Amino acid sequence: MMRILHILDHSAPLHSGYTFRTLAILGQQRRMGWDTLHLTSAKQGSAEAEQQVDGWHFFRTPPDRRWWARLPLLGQWAIMTGLTRRLRQIAQAARPQVLHAHSPALNAIAALRVGRMLHIPVVYEIRAFWEDAAADHGTSRAGGLRYRLTRALETYALRRVDAITTICNGLRDDIIARGIPAVRVTVVPNAVDSGRFRAAPPPNRVLARRLGVHGKVVLGFIGSFYAYEGLALLLRAMPRMLAAAPSLQLLLVGGGPQGSELRTLAQRLSLGDKVVFAGRAPHGEIAEYYSLIDILIYPRLPMRLTELVTPLKPLEAMAQGRLVVASDVGGHRELIEHGKTGILFKAGDAVALAGEVSSLLDNTAMWPTLRRQARAYIESERSWQRSVARYADVYQRLLAPTP
Repeated sequence: MMRILHILDHSAPLHSGYTFRTLAILGQQRRMGWDTLHLTSAKQGSAEAEQQVDGWHFFRTPPDRRWWARLPLLGQWAIMTGLTRRLRQIAQAARPQVLHAHSPALNAIAALRVGRMLHIPVVYEIRAFWEDAAADHGTSRAGGLRYRLTRALETYALRRVDAITTICNGLRDDIIARGIPAVRVTVVPNAVDSGRFRAAPPPNRVLARRLGVHGKVVLGFIGSFYAYEGLALLLRAMPRMLAAAPSLQLLLVGGGPQGSELRTLAQRLSLGDKVVFAGRAPHGEIAEYYSLIDILIYPRLPMRLTELVTPLKPLEAMAQGRLVVASDVGGHRELIEHGKTGILFKAGDAVALAGEVSSLLDNTAMWPTLRRQARAYIESERSWQRSVARYADVYQRLLAPTP
């Protein structure tokens, strides 16, 4: 039986696209008969050494309580050294065949140090370049010292690990551009559990009435409210869309750093009860919210993060047979074929967004075909079973006897 030790930034019970992908990978690897172990870095914030979450066992790395560990750069060093110590303890006891480190680079460096000590091959999975994510979240400046150091650390790790996986072609191309041979990089794309995300149930009338969207044509977004998601652009497009279709309603489900800003903008645009902020929804009830929405909107803004990285949420919407309208950033173009599985509009252009939505509303006859083709794409190309199977070749190459 193959035994893989996954090294993670964070995990359940925290909620993020990162944790959802992790659980999907682990679940499918278990179904393939592999033995998986799971360790999170100190960024999980857990004081426990081990934790059971929904039937999954996670090893934790305790946070460093020394005063200097809260300082910039030194804090990152403390995370990496603490993770290295904890990883060595677990790897010596469990003797995994592969160390599989997931973004960010701090996890890969810890895995490299332990892998070299114990002669265990290391796979590094790039889910995003975290220097770009930090810049887009506003926690560091693009091109600044921290950005350059993080990028250099990432490249250092990529050149030294035994194999590399990543989630999309945009990231693969960037990795290769850093001088990494293409043969060392395998794309294991984001996917969905098509069995779990079946066609959304009939609209929940009680929920629809509670939210004030019953009997309306509903546009919607379900996810985190980060600036790069472009929700402010969506709000600015609403007056133009309402002029063409006064019965429209916008339902925003989720929360995040932009929440208060978006509420203020909605008031400034005099959108009144045309925009409903539903707050965060329990994960088990997400399908009920999808069932209320006619058209899911993903207006991501054009920047390095969104050009390179493919999101999960549009795939979930397509799996449930929802209509999808998205900006034409690179991450969306990898997932959506314009006019076949969804609709793309010029990124950053509120007029273009309003025009595509209005055109879709005027052509309801094409809705069943779009929905059917989107669902077929998920079933044939974007199932976790198909996606996770790609790890088998990666692991087996590392474990094959050296000639």
